[in-house]
Amino acid sequence: MSNYIVTVKEIIPRTHNVKTFRVTKPETFSFMPGQATDLSLNKDGWKNNKHPFTFTCLPDDSYLEFTIKLYSNPKGLTYQLNTIGTGEQFEISDAWGAIEYKGEGVFIAGGAGITPFISIFRHLYKQNKIGNNVLLFSNKTEADIILKEEFENMLGKNFINIITRQPDTDYYNGHIDKIFLQREIKDFHQNFYVCGPDDFTKAILDTLKDLGANAEALVFEK
Repeated sequence: MSNYIVTVKEIIPRTHNVKTFRVTKPETFSFMPGQATDLSLNKDGWKNNKHPFTFTCLPDDSYLEFTIKLYSNPKGLTYQLNTIGTGEQFEISDAWGAIEYKGEGVFIAGGAGITPFISIFRHLYKQNKIGNNVLLFSNKTEADIILKEEFENMLGKNFINIITRQPDTDYYNGHIDKIFLQREIKDFHQNFYVCGPDDFTKAILDTLKDLGANAEALVFEK
């Protein structure tokens, strides 16, 4: 697998703890919507601290983009990313990943697990192929919803927010559990795309299978 050095050209705040990093795009680099790369900060002490991040731009954009949740652990990579400015460099690998679009269905994301779906939805929207795709997006509070206005524009009523730790929310207050899925989904014989923390993903996949979803129609990162 090849590695590439890219330079940060733009940093865009998205929420209180999420930023988008736009970087230079190597001439021969390519990826499919939903894929990720192994990324590290190209500076002493951090070059070997590699973590997977998903591309959130379109494959034909002139730049590469990563939308990253930034944590407060000083020893963590995302803490360092929160301190950098333009001109810094990342090292990235070739694209990889199991999440790819296989047709209309229901996308279920927990928090930063939305990132593989950003490029997929942007790609579909640009092609006028959003269709009847549905996005169920779970976050702790309304302030945590990444790219809220863009998803509303792309998906309309098919963008459904679930808030777990803000009782006064205007959205559904609870979790994506069996009762919620039975209420929101009428057909379990369709594609399901799932991404989020490991426990979230496992619970959703197990519940979907219990409700009759075909294992072959479940798309997630193994």
